[in-house]
Amino acid sequence: MAAMAAAVAAATSAFTSLHLTRATPYTRRHIRTFITSSLSSSSTKFNITFASPKPKPKTKPEPAIPIRNPNSDSDSNSDSVPNLDAEVGDQLYIPWIVRDEKGNLTLQSTPPARLLHEMANASTGKKKKKGKEVASKAATVVPTPEPKHSKAARRFYNENFRDPPQRLSKVLAAAGVASRRSSEELIFQGRVTVNGSVCKTPQTKVDPARDVIYVNGNRLPKKLPTKVYLALNKPKGYICSSGEKETKSVMSLFDDFIKSWDKRHPGQPKPRLFTVGRLDVATTGLIIVTNDGEFTHQIAHPSSNLSKEYIATIDGEVHKRHLIAISEGTIIDGVHCTPDNVELLPGQPDLKRPRLRIVVHEGRNHEVRELVKNAGLQLRALKRIRIGGFRLPADLALGKHVELNQANLKALGWKS
Repeated sequence: MAAMAAAVAAATSAFTSLHLTRATPYTRRHIRTFITSSLSSSSTKFNITFASPKPKPKTKPEPAIPIRNPNSDSDSNSDSVPNLDAEVGDQLYIPWIVRDEKGNLTLQSTPPARLLHEMANASTGKKKKKGKEVASKAATVVPTPEPKHSKAARRFYNENFRDPPQRLSKVLAAAGVASRRSSEELIFQGRVTVNGSVCKTPQTKVDPARDVIYVNGNRLPKKLPTKVYLALNKPKGYICSSGEKETKSVMSLFDDFIKSWDKRHPGQPKPRLFTVGRLDVATTGLIIVTNDGEFTHQIAHPSSNLSKEYIATIDGEVHKRHLIAISEGTIIDGVHCTPDNVELLPGQPDLKRPRLRIVVHEGRNHEVRELVKNAGLQLRALKRIRIGGFRLPADLALGKHVELNQANLKALGWKS
C-alpha cells in the first residue's frame, strides 16, 4: 500500500503540469458512466488531490448556456435551474483516468480513444436515424393526381381519344352535312341509314368511329374533318346555296380553298361548306361560311338575337318622313317587324345617292327590303357589313374570304 500511495502522489504532482481539457456539455454527460466503468474493473483505491488552477487574465466571460429541465413545459422555472457553467465551468478541469495496455491506471489530459469512438458512433447513429425518418416520410407522400384537361386538349394530345355517342342529327351537323335543322329533315325523309338500316329518329345515339352512316348514298367519314370558319364578302349575282347544279353559288368561290386542302391538312377529309343564314342574290357583303352545323344552328337561330347591320343605297331623296316610316316597321309573314336603328348617313363627294344605315335583329326574309319599300323608297343596293360584334373587314375585296379566329367567333356570339 505504501508503494501505491507513492505512485499516486507522483501522479498527482505530475498532473499539475499537464494541459487539461476543458469540460464540454457533451463530454460532461459521459464522465460519470466512463469513470464508473473504468473503476469497476479494478479494486485499486486511491485519492487524488487537485492543484489550484493558475490565475487567468481578466477577460469578458462567455455567455452561459442555461441547463433546462426537459420535463418542464414552460420557461417560468428557468431561474430555479442551476447554471453549471456559471458555478464551476471556469474552475472544472477533467483528469482522464485511463488504463493502459498493461492494466495500470494512468492520468492524461485528453479523452480516451474508446470514449471518442463512442461519441463518433453516437453522432453517426443520429444522422442515420434522421435520414431514415426523412426517407420514410418521402416514401409515404401521396402522389399528386394528374391535372384534368378539357375535352379539346385530350382530343388534341391523344389520338385514341373518342367522344361519347351523340345524337344522329348532331353528328351530321358536325360532319358538315348540313345544319342541325336540315339534318333532322334528312333523317325524317329516310335519307340516312345507320349500320344498314334506315333511321328516322334524330335523337338516336351514334358513334361515327364505329357506326356505318350513309347520307344520300354517301358514307360519312369515321374521322370528322377539321372545323372551318370563314367570312366572305359576297358579290352580287351569287346565291347562298351548296347545290352542285347551281353555276353561280357562293360555294364556287371556295374552289381554290378546297383544292389546297390536302396540302394544308394532309390525311383529313375535305370539309363540306355551307353558309350561316342567307343573303339574296342581289345583296352583297358579309356572309359566314363553315362546315360546323352546331355553330350554324346557334348563330342562325332566332334565339341568338344577333343584330345585323346593313347599308342601303337609295334612288332619290330621303326625307324625315321616310325615316319615321322605316322606324315604325312593317308586317312580314304576319309578324310586325321593327328595326333597331335607322340613320341617314352623311353625304360623300364620291357618292351621289343617299345611304341609310339600318340595324335589325329578327332576320326575317327580305326584312330590310320590305322596310324600305314600305316607306315609299326605291332601293338601289343593299350590303351587310356586320353580324353581332364582327364587322366585315374594310380591305376585304368582293369574292374574297378570310379565316376567323377565336376572337372573331366570340364576337359572333359562338359559345363552344
